[in-house]
Amino acid sequence: MLSAIVTREWPPEIYGGAGVHVAELVKSLQQIMQVDVTCMGSDRTDARAFPLPTQDFANAALAVLDANIAMANAISELSPSVVHSHTWYANFAGHTAARLLDVPHIVTAHSLEPRRPWKADQLGGGYRVSSWIESETYRGAEAIIAVSSGMKEDVLSCYPFLDPQNVHVIHNGIDAKTFVPTQDDAVLEKFGIDTSRPYVLFVGRITRQKGLIHLLNAAKYFEAGVQLVLAASSPDEKSIGDEVEAAIVALRHMRPHDVVWIDHHVAKSELIVLLSGATVFACPSIYEPLGIVNLEAMACETAVVASAVGGIPEVVHDGVTGTLIEYTPANLPAFERSLAHAVNDLVGNRDRAAAFGVAGRRRAVEHFDWNAIALQTRATYRMAMA
Repeated sequence: MLSAIVTREWPPEIYGGAGVHVAELVKSLQQIMQVDVTCMGSDRTDARAFPLPTQDFANAALAVLDANIAMANAISELSPSVVHSHTWYANFAGHTAARLLDVPHIVTAHSLEPRRPWKADQLGGGYRVSSWIESETYRGAEAIIAVSSGMKEDVLSCYPFLDPQNVHVIHNGIDAKTFVPTQDDAVLEKFGIDTSRPYVLFVGRITRQKGLIHLLNAAKYFEAGVQLVLAASSPDEKSIGDEVEAAIVALRHMRPHDVVWIDHHVAKSELIVLLSGATVFACPSIYEPLGIVNLEAMACETAVVASAVGGIPEVVHDGVTGTLIEYTPANLPAFERSLAHAVNDLVGNRDRAAAFGVAGRRRAVEHFDWNAIALQTRATYRMAMA
């Protein structure tokens, strides 16, 4: 059996959870079956890569479609048993190649365009194009893999024409042999973190989805001496980047020694140290299909405070591995105050935070193993082929 994996992201060009998912899934799938990877970007030795075209287009979404045609053409030269695509950036290529070859198309739902309306600000009319691609490729797929039960509910809510039996829940995973508790004060000091004081860590892209602005508002109410460390970069569009930067400036004025902003992508080895050294990992997302970053924090034995949205409650066990906060869009100040209260509670009770961390690693190791996820994925392929 050969699976043709189609993705926008592939190492070393990974910027989000979907890219991490694909890289780790392929690594485990390769142990049990044949896998071929087609991606976007610069030349690779382990995948066939197609850069986004540089000529002018009326909208960036058209450049994505152009690359998808080239990707579909390359895949059609193979003889895969199934084609498996990830995100709308690659769905059209997967759908087209599968139709040309008359083989099943499997789609993994990492996020849904109808649940991210703010992308209209980023993509303009391209958002309508991406939404159309997603809808039509889901309609034509033989199977859809949702990365959480919450995601499955969203898929069926957004696309009620789908047969629920064709939507399968297979969680994201974590490489618990790589993400292990690792202490290195030199790395923390390099970023300007005071190792004598506790810190709360955020890791993620600067996008509406991640809810960073709410954490910045919540930080106004952190106990004195608590640091906020932000590994936050790559704003989706200028307005959200400007908004977050202004909020960070204002918070620094209020708490001049308590805010560290790492405004660039950090190496995985440094990320592990940042996660391991934090007293609390904060995930204030307003939309999150699963949230691999919470698993990464848990694997590093760090307590999590997160919003109870999407698939996060399937990862973070409330009161055992962290604290879940109800997201209240009609009363955002209440949500932000609750975030601050939960953070202060754990910072003030280090033994409880440490116990959450130990339980979190145990849960990550026992329930989110990539090898088991690969076996479930292969079973879905076989089901779609039957």
